[in-house]
Amino acid sequence: MVAAPLALAAPATAEPQTKQAGEYTVTALKFTVQAGGRSCVVDADLYRPAGVDAAHTAPAVLATNGFGGSKSDGSTDAIGKAFAARGYVGLVYSGLGFGKSGCLVSLDDPRVDGAAASGLVDFLAGTRAADDGTKADYVTKDGRGDPRVGMIGGSYGGAIQLATAAVDHRVDALVPMITWNDLAYSLDPNNAADRSVPGAFKWQWTNGFYLIGEGQPLLEPSLDPSRINKLTCLHFVTDACETISTLNSGRYPSGKAGPMLDYARSVSPVSYLKQVKAPTLLVQGQSDSLFNLNEAQATYGTLKAQGTTTKMIWQSWGHSGGLTDPASGELNLAQGNLETSYVGKRILAWFDRYLQHKKDVDTGPAFAYYRDWITDPGQTYATAQSVPALSRKLYLSSGDGKLVDNRSKVARGSREYRNWLIPTSHSESSLAGLIGLPDPAPRDTAGTYLGWTSEPLTRTTDVVGSPKATLKVVSPRTERVQNSDDAADKLVLFAKLYDIAPDGTKTLVHRLVAPVRVPDVTRSFTVSLPGIVHRYEKGHRLQFVIAASDDAYGGNKGIKPVTVTSAPKDTGVLELPVVGQ
Repeated sequence: MVAAPLALAAPATAEPQTKQAGEYTVTALKFTVQAGGRSCVVDADLYRPAGVDAAHTAPAVLATNGFGGSKSDGSTDAIGKAFAARGYVGLVYSGLGFGKSGCLVSLDDPRVDGAAASGLVDFLAGTRAADDGTKADYVTKDGRGDPRVGMIGGSYGGAIQLATAAVDHRVDALVPMITWNDLAYSLDPNNAADRSVPGAFKWQWTNGFYLIGEGQPLLEPSLDPSRINKLTCLHFVTDACETISTLNSGRYPSGKAGPMLDYARSVSPVSYLKQVKAPTLLVQGQSDSLFNLNEAQATYGTLKAQGTTTKMIWQSWGHSGGLTDPASGELNLAQGNLETSYVGKRILAWFDRYLQHKKDVDTGPAFAYYRDWITDPGQTYATAQSVPALSRKLYLSSGDGKLVDNRSKVARGSREYRNWLIPTSHSESSLAGLIGLPDPAPRDTAGTYLGWTSEPLTRTTDVVGSPKATLKVVSPRTERVQNSDDAADKLVLFAKLYDIAPDGTKTLVHRLVAPVRVPDVTRSFTVSLPGIVHRYEKGHRLQFVIAASDDAYGGNKGIKPVTVTSAPKDTGVLELPVVGQ
């Protein structure tokens, strides 16, 4: 499913050259920039509030589109309109390779996309003009050539903020929404603590984006040579195409994750966050199987540890759906409900503090999260000083298939599952959402998964954060081949959490799974499941499952039967971050 308003918006009709919009004017501009060794033109719209001039300056907000969008799509131009209406100078542009902007798609590479955005910061600083000679001498400055500028946007328009701030420290405030920390994890996730081996290829999401990117010259016909690479890699940079080609091959010939995924990691915040100094408000979606909550938590942890001012919000919506209806109290930028949504008010406060320099503004708590079980829109967010820690242990009792709260209750025994040559489990289909089809309910096929189920809960249990499982499996067929030069020979499994209602109805929490390529089946391993915010109601049961496959991901090479055993002194453990105990 794709429901995030900042992610996959299709290009729309461009704005007129100049128009009057009451409180601000909008002027189409073009900027020739040097990016990745190519000279190309960036297509932008300048939003100038009425009354803002050299004697009455205003801070600026810079923004660009999500993947596949442009400056004119409904969510991107809404940013320019929303902040111009609130007195900010807005500069909204089509990212490199999208809309009418030139150059190749290079996945928000700071050396390319970040450098291009820095050229637009030069324009806001008054040190360069647009191609038609237009200059901006009305942006508030902190010093000569240093404009006061913030950035906001989602998904592809989120990572570009971190890329820009890493190469240009003139950027004063960031609000990256529903974006990634490490594309190597996003596209080929391995939720094992040891990520020295590749994960399971997220083929639906990855190929969907690849087709959208390669189709840009057809969607926006242009004779601009900077937009074309070569026949076998039409619109992306070559490294991106080669990475996707290797992932689609199903082979990991290096035997390790590093060399094959070096490019994906090199263009990701995980590689350059140490250069980011701008205060950063991270907003991530709970309904997001593309960039899950763990991505934001990783970015948050790194920024906080290095002393960069940062706070984090886990909202409802992400790439996989969630609430965007303003009546729910959730932010919908396209509808401009900044003042009436929790996230919107936090964003306005962030810019008030770091762009308007209002010292007395409260920018809110360190961490906030949306609770979908609260019906009052004004009370849906809970706050904390940190993401809750793991606080409850449950033990995997394989003798009877139970999740028990005490190791002494573990029943000795073993159970086996085996994979088929085709996927037998389903979590979420991003392709169904892309083409407008309904997504089937999650399912697992008998004999291809194992589940451990708790007794009915005696009280409501709120899980907030990333659960962790410590497992040991037996797979002789895997053991014989796992040390080959192809990491695809290692065992793949998928861990996940269900909520089982008293009537037997099963809900896969936010349709999230944790793909794992087991580093070594002769040793125990730890799995970090995707972060969730979920209430298990009283009387419901919690079920932990490991499955042999998932049809949204690449899977096992060949048939690899798996056995899980338990004994009171040696069994798997599931740890949960439970709040309000």
